[in-house]
Amino acid sequence: MSRVIATFFFFGLLKPGPGTWGSLAALPAFFALHVTGGPLLCVVAIAIALAAGFWATRIETRRMGDPDPGEIVIDEVAGQWLALMPLSLGAAHVGVGIGALWPGWIAAFALFRLFDIWKPGPVGWVDARGDAAGVMLDDIVAGAFAAIGVIVLAAIAHGVLT
Repeated sequence: MSRVIATFFFFGLLKPGPGTWGSLAALPAFFALHVTGGPLLCVVAIAIALAAGFWATRIETRRMGDPDPGEIVIDEVAGQWLALMPLSLGAAHVGVGIGALWPGWIAAFALFRLFDIWKPGPVGWVDARGDAAGVMLDDIVAGAFAAIGVIVLAAIAHGVLT
């Protein structure tokens, strides 16, 4: 079970770029979560992904003898979902389908992948831990940065910051 969770149903085994595949797999899953239960279910799912991810990552890194194997992508899923939370909240707030916010989906994906790969400041500091917590938490920080970026871009697009 730890392998299924850590690889997010084996999406982490896809090559090249398993982290990107994990982030892509997170998109339809988040859409389904939002449609099924709105922002509250999305928050619960992020918390579950984090808890299950810590557990599975700890087991899988120990089993594989690698502090950060590329095939572990549950961290990307949790981080990508966090990056998408402004869309869930925004769609619920204005009463539109979350698919109508498609530019935000592109921004959330691109910004999350940028911060996850580039690892600026706190993202890199957390990643440098070299343990299961670092594997999980660097993507949470990257997801938070991406979420802030999505909010700023939405504010600009909607004329709030002009």
